[in-house]
Amino acid sequence: MAKVMRKQGVLQDPPLVQALLNDPRAGWLWAVLRIWLGWQWIQAAEHKIFDPQWMQTGEALKGFWVSAAKIPETGKPLITFDWYRGFIQGMLDAHAYTWFGPLVACGELLIGTALILGAFVGVAAFFGAFMNWNFMMAGSASTNPMLFVVAVGLVLAWKVAGYVGADYFLLRWIGTPWKTVTVSALDGETGVGATPTTQRAGKRRLGLVMRLLGTGLTWLGLH
Repeated sequence: MAKVMRKQGVLQDPPLVQALLNDPRAGWLWAVLRIWLGWQWIQAAEHKIFDPQWMQTGEALKGFWVSAAKIPETGKPLITFDWYRGFIQGMLDAHAYTWFGPLVACGELLIGTALILGAFVGVAAFFGAFMNWNFMMAGSASTNPMLFVVAVGLVLAWKVAGYVGADYFLLRWIGTPWKTVTVSALDGETGVGATPTTQRAGKRRLGLVMRLLGTGLTWLGLH
């Protein structure tokens, strides 16, 4: 984590926060939460994946958007913010539901699968939280607030949330796009960051994984 300096020294996170977000032993706690969250996404996707109104015509999503964007004669509309209602109406006018419906269904399935496997947990949780946010902005509360809170926790704990899962291997194999530093450098001693060769190898591996995910998403969209 970044260090914040003050006159007396360095500001540290509370021990509990450090333990939850950085201690690999907390991975067992996050494993329970991410598997539960992943299952919620799988359940949300299972009826959409085999429904032509989601995967082919997008009529199911169109109905949701129409209902959300409607301004009733009495009472409050579902969407509170005018700019978001305008965004939804623009998507309707552009017939974006025809391709956005399959994107939502496949996205929910991929997010749920990644969370259950513990693969790229931080990324999967981020996109899950973004979908929850959009549902809530469109006036659909349901379970979205709870799912959003859990997803934010997984994003913050991305380094250990998938420790009991595929990230135990993926983060070591692929690394991160940003520069890494040695333990001695974090302790304030002279340290050397990741070499350019290591960074290039990590980026190549990340690119390969993203291409594989894109191929899988395309396959799901065609079937």
